Amino acid sequence: MKFTIVGAGSSYTPELLDEMIVRRESLPIDELVLYDIDSHRLEVMEGFCKRYSAKRDFPIKIRSTTDIDDALYGAAFVDTQIRVGGNKQRVKDEKIPLKYGLIGQETTGAGGMMKAFRTIPVMLDVARHMEKSSPDGWLINYTNPAGLVTEAVKRYTNANIAGFCSGGIFPKMWAKRSMGIDYNRVQYDYVGLNHLNFISHITIDGRPVTEKEFETLAETNDDVGADIQKLLGCLTSPYLQYYYKTGQRVEELKAKSQTRGEYVQDLEKIVFAGYADENNADIPKELYKRGGGGYSEVAMNFVNAVYNNVDTEMVVNVQNKGAVPFLPDDGVVEINCLVNKRGMAPIHKSYIPAPCWGLISEVKNYEMLAVEAAVEGNVTKMKQALLAHPLVREYSVVEKLVPDLLKGSKEFLPQFFK
Repeated sequence: MKFTIVGAGSSYTPELLDEMIVRRESLPIDELVLYDIDSHRLEVMEGFCKRYSAKRDFPIKIRSTTDIDDALYGAAFVDTQIRVGGNKQRVKDEKIPLKYGLIGQETTGAGGMMKAFRTIPVMLDVARHMEKSSPDGWLINYTNPAGLVTEAVKRYTNANIAGFCSGGIFPKMWAKRSMGIDYNRVQYDYVGLNHLNFISHITIDGRPVTEKEFETLAETNDDVGADIQKLLGCLTSPYLQYYYKTGQRVEELKAKSQTRGEYVQDLEKIVFAGYADENNADIPKELYKRGGGGYSEVAMNFVNAVYNNVDTEMVVNVQNKGAVPFLPDDGVVEINCLVNKRGMAPIHKSYIPAPCWGLISEVKNYEMLAVEAAVEGNVTKMKQALLAHPLVREYSVVEKLVPDLLKGSKEFLPQFFK
C-alpha cells in the first residue's frame, strides 16, 4: 500500500508515521511518500522519519519528492495537511480582524475565511491531480478550515475525499481524562459543521450519562464552560467559545503579548531543531504543546475501516444528503457516519438540540458563499459571506475589512487579483 502525505514538511508528520507503526499488523503500508513545496523542511522530515522508523524496526520505504504527480501516482491514501503561506499568514489572519474588534482566529470568522481563500485553489489542484494519478485513492483532508476545503473539493472535483478533524473524538478524550473511561465505551450524536458542533445523546456502555457525568464532561470542556453547555443541554465544540463569549474573547486576544500563530512560530523552531538533529530519533516533546492531538489516530481509523472493510462509526465532513433536514443536501456537514470500503454513509439526525439550529444554519450560509467566493475570486460574494457570518455581520465593518484582508493575503490570492 502506498501512502502519501501532502504537506509532509508539517511538524505533525511523525505522528502519522507513529500510528502506522502501531497498526503495522493490520495495515500493510510498504511505501510512505513525503511531498512538500518546501525542499528544506522536506529534507529534514525525510531524515527524521527514516531514523524514527529504523529505531522502531519498521521496514518501510520512505522517500520524498517535490513532484506532485510522482507523489500521488497509485497512492491508496493521500493525507493533506498544508498551510498556504505558513504561520506568517496565520498571524495576519489573527491580527487583521482584531483591528476591527472581531475574533482573530485561524479557522473561525474572517481569519478562517482568508485561510480558506488561500487554501481552496491549492487543494482543488491536488484533487484534480488525484483524479488523474490515483482516481481510486482516498484524499484524507486535515487541512483547515476542513469543512470549507471538503465542500470545495466535493463541489468542483470528482476526487474521493473524507474531511476530518480530531474534534470528533474530543468527547471520548474528555471522558477518558475526567473519568478514566476507555474510548470505546462512549458514544454520542455529533452534529453541525467543522469547529461548530453539538454533542447529545451521550451514552456509556449504552446507557445515558447521568446528570453528574454530563457535568463532569462539560467541565472538562472548559473553553466553553459547564454553565453554557448545561443551558444548551448538550456538549459543544471548544470553538463555540468564540460565539458564546465573543466580547470576552476579543478583549483577551487583544490583551495577549503574542497571537497563537506567533507562539506556534516560536515553538516550531524548537520542534524542527529536534527533527534536524541527526542523533535524534524521537518526537520532540514540544510538539505536544502544538495542539491537534488525536488527528493521526482518526486518520488511520479511516484507513483501517476502508482498507480492511471494517464497519466503523466515525465523525466525518461529508455532503449532507438529508442527514440534517434544515440544511442543503450538497452542503458539507460534520456528523456521525458509517465508514467501510464503500466509503461514508451519513447517519440521519432525528434529534438536533433546538438552541443550535439557527447558528448552524447561519454559518453554513456563510460557508457556501465563502467557497464560491474562493473559487471565483468574487469580492461581492466575499462581502456577502462576511455579512452572513454571525461573528462579523456589520456592513460598515465589512466594507473596511475586506480591502485589508485581501491586501494581507494578496501574494496567495491570484483569483482575486487577475
